[in-house]
Amino acid sequence: MAAAVLVSMGLFAGPAFADSGTAKVMVEDDRPQITVVGEGSVSLKPDVMRLNAGVEVRRATAGEAFGAARTAAAALTQALLQAGVPAEDLRTSELSLGPEYENYPKISGYRAAQGVEAVIRDVEAADDIVDAVAAVGEDVRLNGVTFEVSDPRGALEAAREAAFKDAKARARQYARLAGRQLGPVVNIGEESASLPRPMMAGAAMADKASISPGRQAVSVSVRVVFALT
Repeated sequence: MAAAVLVSMGLFAGPAFADSGTAKVMVEDDRPQITVVGEGSVSLKPDVMRLNAGVEVRRATAGEAFGAARTAAAALTQALLQAGVPAEDLRTSELSLGPEYENYPKISGYRAAQGVEAVIRDVEAADDIVDAVAAVGEDVRLNGVTFEVSDPRGALEAAREAAFKDAKARARQYARLAGRQLGPVVNIGEESASLPRPMMAGAAMADKASISPGRQAVSVSVRVVFALT
């Protein structure tokens, strides 16, 4: 008959720290084991910026507003192309036309807007591209930027290695406290992996190099079962 004993590491009195994980000692069929959860995190600099911009105009008639918006949007697109953004990295993100009211239902005019999202793969050129957009004219709107990591696989692998090392260090400490020696790995499973999320940032243009991508984190949590000897 298999016997199982669970020892909760919560029995150790003291404060809970940010790096505390899950650990338990189990004895089954006279085979002692320890299960720990290790955590690893790696930070990296985003290498892609998404610029959300657009144009917005108001005219007396719907046709005039729509035509003016299309003309301004074409000028915006041309500015982005001349700034070095490839055509395949541009897409329309908004297209709207509607009335504006002075006192409903009296229409005072029409508002038309067209948005564009530009994928900028050279983050170092971000300030120059934003400046080029702003120079198009008064109809241009800057709606912010987001930063992304194009390929997080290398960072994810490094985070996994860090998580496993963390799990092994925890297990070795608990084995020592229990008067045991740490044996081979019995089982291993990835609990969770957190990839970089698009990060919002303001597009300030007062100075050169005013747009900063900052850093983003890749995190991994891994559960490892070790034998105890």
